[in-house]
Amino acid sequence: MDKIGKLCLMKKGAEASLFLAEWHGKKVVMKKRLPKKYRPPKLDENIRTSRTSKEPRLMHEAKKAGVPTPTIFLVDKKNSTIIMECIDGTQIKKLLHKVSESERRRLCVEIGRLIGRLHKTGIVHGDLTTSNMIQDADGKIFFIDFGLGEKTGELEAKGVDLHLMKRALQSTHFGFAEDCFEEVIEGYSEVVGVKDAKDASEKIREIERRGRYVTERKT
Repeated sequence: MDKIGKLCLMKKGAEASLFLAEWHGKKVVMKKRLPKKYRPPKLDENIRTSRTSKEPRLMHEAKKAGVPTPTIFLVDKKNSTIIMECIDGTQIKKLLHKVSESERRRLCVEIGRLIGRLHKTGIVHGDLTTSNMIQDADGKIFFIDFGLGEKTGELEAKGVDLHLMKRALQSTHFGFAEDCFEEVIEGYSEVVGVKDAKDASEKIREIERRGRYVTERKT
């Protein structure tokens, strides 16, 4: 792998670490999946190699479907490392509290459209939170971190994806979470159609009922 300069740790996650770096004169993000000592070495290598290969493919397919994602510059499977474009902008997580009600509505409807494009293409993001969405200076919303994503057409997986988005809004933006999620579903419906959006909404309610049942059994 070409030499990377000026590494600066951005985030240390359970699955990978993110570094801000310089590469060929560009500001980039380097995502490195580190070995897990609790896994057998060969299994660990296979998992890290597989996820390092899969994530860029999902991001490329998402981009083709009309969902902005960082450009991938290099995939180093041997070192379980991806070098990608650094998106200069603001996390939606930090933005929703600052903008007007009308702008917040616009953002949430657009997020719903983008999720709809992913699901219509058969991509489930796997970690749909406002932390993994960045708006750049031109107002374009980028989806990042497809490390837990997958290709599937299953309604259950889409429902889980949307349920996670709903939970993220409730935990981080509780003051207007309900309105925001309704607007996300509005945008989602525009892309996937009313029937598929209705089926997804019912699946979310089913997932919520299952969660309440488990909680009640524990008490």
